[in-house]
Amino acid sequence: MTGAGSAGSLTGERLGEVLRKYAIIFILLGLVVVLSIASPSFLQPQNLINVVRQISVIGLLAIGVTVVIISTGIDLSLGSVLALASVVAASFAQAPDWARPMYPGLQLPVLLSFGAGIAVGALCGLINGALIAGFRIPPFIATLGMMTAARGVALIYSNGRPISGLTDEFNYIGQGSVLGIPIPIIVLAVVAIAAHLMLHNTRFGRHVYALGGNEQAARVSGLNLTRIKILIYVFAGALAGLGGLVLSARIGSGQPTLGQGAELDAIAAAVIGGTSFAGGIGTIWGTLVGALIIGVINNGLDLLNVSPFSQQVVKGVIIVIAIIIDERKNR
Repeated sequence: MTGAGSAGSLTGERLGEVLRKYAIIFILLGLVVVLSIASPSFLQPQNLINVVRQISVIGLLAIGVTVVIISTGIDLSLGSVLALASVVAASFAQAPDWARPMYPGLQLPVLLSFGAGIAVGALCGLINGALIAGFRIPPFIATLGMMTAARGVALIYSNGRPISGLTDEFNYIGQGSVLGIPIPIIVLAVVAIAAHLMLHNTRFGRHVYALGGNEQAARVSGLNLTRIKILIYVFAGALAGLGGLVLSARIGSGQPTLGQGAELDAIAAAVIGGTSFAGGIGTIWGTLVGALIIGVINNGLDLLNVSPFSQQVVKGVIIVIAIIIDERKNR
């Protein structure tokens, strides 16, 4: 009896461990089952592809903010940085104003547009990192300031108007596909794989977890925390820039109002996916599942004709529940 009891106890512990480790997957599958019953059109292949394509930009932001939260930081500026990168990248995807009368067909290289968008995001991240690591300004305050400033610069740069008339080559990254797979999904997959490898197979990734696990111990170990923090925010900013150019290419214009509230969806995806605000805990795959959960909920509620206002309430409740679960698990 004792042996049987021990075996049963061991099996129960393993089952509990599996449930804790993969609970987020079970939640996603449960949502898919419920929504497929409530709306038969949910499981149509085109709709499922649309779900992933719609969360591709949020997924890029969420990957960046996951690394930030693992280090016990936060970045509230990602949505505004996305908008700034969007209008800058879009402006480079047009012929310059001075050249249009003489050379109406002139187009700048598309790589210049991509580089400009990512560079703007990285620059904003560099400023965030310098304020946080160099001047010891709390991440919440520093990124809140950047959130306001970047949105203002985007409005000034574009005169508050959308920048349209973009080249087909630029729009391809948002509207094209390869073997039936939309380019935004491919971009998200490549970035996710690269970020996962960076966190788990590089010295920088180990330093990020060390910083989040115990900053004092990391400092005593001789890590250059200033450099690490700056690189973390540069990484998040660059992904926001990439998200901005992908989104502007998808809708065919750069707009200074893009990304409003996107940073909250990104943070929600990271937290739902198991990234802890306590620091030192988080995975890229978990964040992607969290982003998928948000995308599935949004898509399912749209199919069920639920009011957008009610959708905000649902997402807010989910975020709070995820944080409660996170706190209980860490405790």
